[in-house]
Amino acid sequence: MNAPFKTDALPEWRLDDLYADREDPRIAADLERAEQLNGELARLEGRLIATRSRPAELGGIIDRGIELYEQATNAMWAVGAFASLAASTARNDPAWSKFESDLRARTSQIAAMSLFFTLEINRLEDDELEMALKANKSAQRWRPWLRRVRAGRPHELAADLEKLLLDKAPAVANWGRLTDETLARMTGRVDGETLTLNEMLNRMSGPDAGMRKAAAGALARALGARADTLALSLNTLAFEKQVEDRWRKFASPAAGRHLANEVDAEAVDALEAAVVDAYESVSHRYYALKARAMGRPYLDHWDRNCPLDAAPPRTYSWDEAKGIVLESFEALAPRFADTARTFFAQPWIDARPRPGKQMGAYSHSVTAERHPYVFLNYMGERRDVLTLAHELGHAIHQTLCKPLGTLLADTPLTLAETASIFGEGLVFEKLLAEAPKAERRGLLAGKIEDGINTVVRQIAFHRFETRFHAARQQGELSADEIGSLWTQVMSESLGPAVRLDKGYRHYWAYISHFVHAPFYVYAYAFGDLLVRALMEKRREDPKAFAPVYEKLLAAGGTKTYVQALAPFGLDPRTKSFWAAGTKQLERLVDEFEALV
Repeated sequence: MNAPFKTDALPEWRLDDLYADREDPRIAADLERAEQLNGELARLEGRLIATRSRPAELGGIIDRGIELYEQATNAMWAVGAFASLAASTARNDPAWSKFESDLRARTSQIAAMSLFFTLEINRLEDDELEMALKANKSAQRWRPWLRRVRAGRPHELAADLEKLLLDKAPAVANWGRLTDETLARMTGRVDGETLTLNEMLNRMSGPDAGMRKAAAGALARALGARADTLALSLNTLAFEKQVEDRWRKFASPAAGRHLANEVDAEAVDALEAAVVDAYESVSHRYYALKARAMGRPYLDHWDRNCPLDAAPPRTYSWDEAKGIVLESFEALAPRFADTARTFFAQPWIDARPRPGKQMGAYSHSVTAERHPYVFLNYMGERRDVLTLAHELGHAIHQTLCKPLGTLLADTPLTLAETASIFGEGLVFEKLLAEAPKAERRGLLAGKIEDGINTVVRQIAFHRFETRFHAARQQGELSADEIGSLWTQVMSESLGPAVRLDKGYRHYWAYISHFVHAPFYVYAYAFGDLLVRALMEKRREDPKAFAPVYEKLLAAGGTKTYVQALAPFGLDPRTKSFWAAGTKQLERLVDEFEALV
């Protein structure tokens, strides 16, 4: 067996340019500033309604009010980001969990002071708001933010109910904290070693078949032992959402997410339908071919992402990964590579896996006044290089739109995943182009598996959530019932060539998106297939593509996904758009079949 990848020298971030520690006096100062700004904003309560017939005066109040709102947001989000970032690397430290929870409660109370502002904006009629904006040029810059605020108008509640929901949000969030801490403390015994969740998942994609099976069994046992607790968290949050959705008159459990993403439900339905139609020609066919390539009648579920042969897979040092990512980004545009270099040069990346660190990866934008931080668990595999590119893609996107300010830079998920998945695609193209002929089949298999995991698997997750939330309407589901639902949905997506054992029924429990961001997952498939269309446009004319693409990213949340893609001649509201993306995956499977 090859030696484990050494992670000791990997970078860890430093957060002292935010705050030095929990006792840093700047934390209290920023919270006081947020309270002061919201207090100043609160003095405008009633003024929007009182001046609705005086457009110039109303426009000035709107402009000043949003400025105060953004400044207060910057102060609160900076403190909240520090708490979240620090706690995510120390889920085994109760002091950080308490700090994060207490801070969430405090900022919620401060935010409640400004709740009236968006409610009053939405009490204005469309023509009143339009006249006010026309009468005040400065206020016109806020049109995109106002568009997003106004989109929620039909679903708003009375002011006292909105305040109640805001006040109790920190307590509800503790169910997510319970899930995070449960998973962070979870370990399993594999071949005499005690492994964390991340390490067990990593072993399941290694070259040793016995190790993969042992890691899968250990993960199943560890999750099974905690399934009741994790099911209680999921059930409770689903019920909380169910109640709020009913009061807000959302048509479906996913409707609130669609609204936040500024995406039409019809577009998501078209995406889902196109991917489900491609199950047989993409994932079912690929896994059958992979089984044949490995001399097997079928694959066990722990073999889905394994290498095709038993030779140790290539590992990439941190410096190698850095070089690959920077060269790939340079090929797109020098500005992308220069921005990424800054993150490598500064202590803004936390890559080293360690006990207490939560699983997964993200790029946290903090605010437009600060810089993003990149979080991942780097284990040296090809997928980790792609994950690094993915999160740096987010960081570049977040950096490019900083000049807009925090409110306008905030990007809906459907566009927020674009830069990240594009970054992955650039890196893979480089890896494939430079690979020796003997490695190309393995790289092609990895590319197909990444596509399946990003598109097919995430749509299967979406379908699982849809069925779970529908079933939850009838009452609480036991861990076993959730497991049965999970197994059924995932089996549909994986196909007959993948065998699921009894332990697989617990695997829903480590997908944290189900707890923290219901119905988030379709954004990955949305972004992946959208990026496939964008990369086709780049192939047509690389030089012309780069500046138009940079403008898309720099626009942040100022444009809807339809507006953002119009310059490329793309319309993602049709099933044919998404089907074209799945056809690209099919062609990759065709190439793989020729090699098998």
